[in-house]
Amino acid sequence: MALDTFNDQTLSRRAMKAELLDAETELRLAYAWRDQRDEAALHRLITAYMRLAISMASKFKRYGAPMNDLIQEAGLGLMKAAEKFDPDRGVRFSTYAVWWIKASIQDYVMRNWSMVRTGSTSSQKSLFFNLRRVQARLEREAAASGMALDRHQLRQMISTEIGVPLHDVEMMEGRLSGSDYSLNATQSAEDEGREWIDALEDGGAQAAEIVENSHDTAQLREWLLFAMNALNERERFIVRERKLRDESRTLESLGTELGLSKERVRQLEAAAFAKMRKTLESQSGEVHAFFA
Repeated sequence: MALDTFNDQTLSRRAMKAELLDAETELRLAYAWRDQRDEAALHRLITAYMRLAISMASKFKRYGAPMNDLIQEAGLGLMKAAEKFDPDRGVRFSTYAVWWIKASIQDYVMRNWSMVRTGSTSSQKSLFFNLRRVQARLEREAAASGMALDRHQLRQMISTEIGVPLHDVEMMEGRLSGSDYSLNATQSAEDEGREWIDALEDGGAQAAEIVENSHDTAQLREWLLFAMNALNERERFIVRERKLRDESRTLESLGTELGLSKERVRQLEAAAFAKMRKTLESQSGEVHAFFA
């Protein structure tokens, strides 16, 4: 069944008209797909249980996702179940498929419920889908018995009931209590109110810092060129290849190109640096002040 060419009503009508498989036919189709990769058998198996997938998808409509998208995800879960189903285990395919369909829908809902990732661990997933229900029941039971629960007590009871850490309960409460807001929304109802994004700190360099860095870079470049001019051609080549390239060359590769030993290249490099240092030291105290 092509899931992306029909709306949810069309899919539902087609699914309701699909055949009902008995255990023997279901088993035969499962073997045909597993052992012979019979696509016709797979299609028949999937089509027969799309009504199950659609039924499970409808239970998640309250999370705000489009029904057609939920059905798509349920169908994907159904196909994963068919791919992994082992007919030798003696379990009905529908029983096995329920887990995969539910997991696929839940993953989709959690991915799309908020722009901020809601959670990925099993405890976070359990909290996302059960926290409100368990909380409402515990509050009803407490009210019926005349108990007054504060927020900490209620969270501890939810933690015990669902079997998750207390800090996960606190985290999920915070995530479920708020909605996503655009940073381009205005902070007030006024037409000229500034946007929330304007209140964020700019982590980039400020104008004064940019100007200062630009000046320093220009000064360093000038000193480098001045010091390099004091070197002969071979010394400039060695310094350039060793220190001014994105990927510096090895002494050995330079020695091969220049017809020198690796040790001799090292000596020339050290002599060039010493000459550059002496040239810079001959300048005014401006250089020393810069590096102080």
